[in-house]
Amino acid sequence: MLITLEHMMSGVKMLFSHDTEASLAGAAALVNTVGLDGDTLVTLADLDGFLADNSYSGVIRRTSDELESVRALRGRLRRFWTVRDRDEAAALVNEILDEADARPYLSRHDEWDWHLHVTRPDAPLANRIAAEAAMAVLDLIRADALGRLRICAAEDCEDVLIDLSKNSVKRYCDTGNCGNRTNVAAYRARKRQQSA
Repeated sequence: MLITLEHMMSGVKMLFSHDTEASLAGAAALVNTVGLDGDTLVTLADLDGFLADNSYSGVIRRTSDELESVRALRGRLRRFWTVRDRDEAAALVNEILDEADARPYLSRHDEWDWHLHVTRPDAPLANRIAAEAAMAVLDLIRADALGRLRICAAEDCEDVLIDLSKNSVKRYCDTGNCGNRTNVAAYRARKRQQSA
């Protein structure tokens, strides 16, 4: 779920800045590359596909080491979806920013006006992803909105999601048909119960 410039310009009110929403979407997409259905980030081609859907500026080395460091980041980022409170989340944010050698600076590139980057363009890709995710979670912590990070409510899914809905009611991930499947199963169960 990347927010495009056209989406931003269409008058749709975003809850957080583009940077925050895009970083949260990228973090969720990375976490969801491994789950009950297996691992979809195994090859350099898989990494290329992930990066095509989730844009990160800076140097992309396309090496096996880069792939492995990005893969290793998934479990770390998943912790944001399982932290119990803002204190625990803040500690994780600080830890990740420190390890990524975060050095915030303003940048303007491509179609984007001035915005914040937290690592240099030549920093390792995994560090850039981690630092951007940590900064996005930082915004959630400050807004007391960690509850917008959720795990899919479907019984047969462990994917993570970001609820950016106005009323904060999203329960199912975007990676499958979890919501439809769950609703159809509940409907059928009610019909069976009514027939019995």
